[in-house]
Amino acid sequence: MLNAVRKLGNALLDLALPPRCHLCRCFIPEAGPLHLCPACHDQLPFLSSPCCSVCGRPFDGAGNDHPCGACLRNPPPWESARAALAYDDGCRDLIHAFKYRHRFHLRRPLALLTAQRLADYAANAQADLLSPVPLHPRRLRQRGFNQSLLLAEVLEREWQLPLQRQLLHRIRYTTSQTELSAEQRATNLRGAFCVPDPWLINGKRVLLVDDVFTTGATLAECSCCLLQAGAAAVLCVTVARAPLSCP
Repeated sequence: MLNAVRKLGNALLDLALPPRCHLCRCFIPEAGPLHLCPACHDQLPFLSSPCCSVCGRPFDGAGNDHPCGACLRNPPPWESARAALAYDDGCRDLIHAFKYRHRFHLRRPLALLTAQRLADYAANAQADLLSPVPLHPRRLRQRGFNQSLLLAEVLEREWQLPLQRQLLHRIRYTTSQTELSAEQRATNLRGAFCVPDPWLINGKRVLLVDDVFTTGATLAECSCCLLQAGAAAVLCVTVARAPLSCP
């Protein structure tokens, strides 16, 4: 009965305020949970195999997943990392609107795209819990929200994995990573995180959630912190990644 009432309410709302595609803003007769028209959805830069089995970097051509040269030379601390989309075109527009223009409703399509695209990865990861990459309190006050936490809350429901919101703390304020090189990013983040309650992750497999994988410096520092606190393994999931980046 309750579901029927909700469906009727949604139908009336769509009639009064027809939904628009988040990207092209055209009207969508049946928007569904993503609110993306078929044309925009099909143009999103989805990532798929073959890719690096460690960092998730996509490879050209066909074949099986295997470690890339950089991960063989210098293995990152996480067990594996995957992203749903390349950080390009429409994907970048959606993430920028969500992250910098306070369009909080975009967390749902971004997280659902990630949940759908990486469902098999999440199932095979055998993770015990989800943890968002944290923001420093000062940055949180400036932005007003933690985008990684908002995404992780949707993934919690979709993947039925418990979410530990305060597992990681950011204890040192750092300058923006945007204009820094890979080496500068790693130095900038050194000692920036801590795990206040290590007993929560002792022997656990942690699935770390963030919005974008750029150089992997943030995920690497968080992974080291979690492993030092007693986690059995760390796996990483992001909505997007810079296609040519590698740890």
